[in-house]
Amino acid sequence: MNRGRVVTAITRPARRRRAAKSQAARRTAEIRARVRLLLEIAARDGAYRKGLLSAASHLSPEEAVIIADLERHGLQVPQLRDVLCGGHVIVGDPDLYESWRFTRVSHQRLSSHHRDIDKKRYPDIGMRGLVVREKLHGRTAQGTWLQLEKTPAVFGKRKLPTLDDVRHLMDYITYRVTHSNVGPWGLSRWTEQRPIYLSPDLAVLIPLEPAVAASLATALREIEADDDVTSASGELARRFSPPDRTDPSRELGRSLHGRAGRGLFGNSEVWVTETMSPVATAILRSRPAPPAWGQSARTPQAERGRS
Repeated sequence: MNRGRVVTAITRPARRRRAAKSQAARRTAEIRARVRLLLEIAARDGAYRKGLLSAASHLSPEEAVIIADLERHGLQVPQLRDVLCGGHVIVGDPDLYESWRFTRVSHQRLSSHHRDIDKKRYPDIGMRGLVVREKLHGRTAQGTWLQLEKTPAVFGKRKLPTLDDVRHLMDYITYRVTHSNVGPWGLSRWTEQRPIYLSPDLAVLIPLEPAVAASLATALREIEADDDVTSASGELARRFSPPDRTDPSRELGRSLHGRAGRGLFGNSEVWVTETMSPVATAILRSRPAPPAWGQSARTPQAERGRS
């Protein structure tokens, strides 16, 4: 047996595993750095409880994944402020329910949210962290809901109430009085009755009656024919006819794939904190000398004026 081949066969899978772990670690570091930056930007505007920036510097990988998933589904910086303050979020993605169940830090929780869901099949899941304090999420009929709480509640079956349970009860009284959720960093009026919707599933297919479908197809063809005449010259319209489709109404309701809307920052204010380099500052403040050809052109005129 060739020992060199055996060693090579053993080391190659090990190298692949190390490379995969290294790539996953770099990806996790990138996500954490991005989410920390989002938290720092969100903390510049609005009133928060003390300690948000300090907690953001110790962001856990699981917390970073959750906030990054929300941002991937269209969360903007102004909405992130409400999420940090306890805003109730509904995301049109049921797969997030399992994605946010982390083996190391997640635990089952009892809650009164979305009682229409079978809690035995889809129990509510909690997770603690320095930024989210107590993250609570569960399933909806078509997606996943999430809410951050200031105080974790540990009461349940065969458990005696603790000091955190008393504090959680006080937060509930605050909610009843102010009609605002009590989050880890403030109050939010985005409650379960008035939630923040991210990536809602609006593509509901409704069949049309044959007569209605025929009338709609005729109207769409007429609109398309008018566009062909008015958008370009008649000669071009005759040379480049539109595609022949049997039913143009099938294209209605289609949207672009990927992120849409006003972007990550929405209508939030943006600050520029970087200062110019000393070299750029010196160049912009210096007054450039006039060109040589300008001086030579003015010299004869000045001499004629003197004479």
